[in-house]
Parts: sequence; structure tokens; C-alpha cells
Amino acid sequence: MAHFAQIENNLVTQVIVVDNSNILDAQGIESEVVGAQFCTDLLGGTWVQTSYNDNMRKNYAGVGSTYDVTRDAFISLQPYPSWVLVEDTCQWEAPVPYPEVTEDSTDFYIWDEDTTSWVLKGTE
Repeated sequence: MAHFAQIENNLVTQVIVVDNSNILDAQGIESEVVGAQFCTDLLGGTWVQTSYNDNMRKNYAGVGSTYDVTRDAFISLQPYPSWVLVEDTCQWEAPVPYPEVTEDSTDFYIWDEDTTSWVLKGTE
């Protein structure tokens, strides 16, 4: 199965699953162009292929994420204003690394934008 994202003004508006038989070219080889055209013929609009395995376009497309044509990548919404985009992965990263935790720890941390730091939250 292949996945395609509908793009409107660089925004992902929906993601659909397309049977592999609908993305084969005349030689029987999978083709994004054929799959995108199938989606356009079926539903209209502009379509770009995405992958659960993140083996194309950096990240899996999600509704509300953006498609950056220059980077040829899907980018999720910025979770906090202080977080920065990592160019290699096109994923957002906190300005402070997540604290190390041990395997047997039941504690976890949440991001506090006001202090731009991770705050310990224990399981209660």
C-alpha cells in the first residue's frame, strides 16, 4: 500500500492509502507520478507521496503538517515557539536536551515553554 497526502497551499489536508496496483506505470514499476495522478483523478487537488517508514520526504505526512517544497519534506507543526527545526531530519527539537532517564524510572518530563526547560513529572 502507498500513502499520498493532499497538499493545499503547502498544508496537508488529508492522507489516503492507495493500492499498489494504482501506482504502477506501463512497465509495472511503482511510480509516484502515476499514484499522484490516480489521486487527482479520484479526488482532485495536488498529491504527494509519503511513507510510514520515513524513507521519503523525511517524515510521514499528517493532517495539519506542511509540505516544504524546497526541502522536499513534510514538517509537523512547531510544538513550541522556542523549538528549532533540525535541517537533517525536519523535526522539531527543544533548545535543551531531554533529561536522561533510567529504564526502571517511572518519572517523565514535560516541556515548560515559560522557563524553556524540562520539568519532572512523576507518575502518581
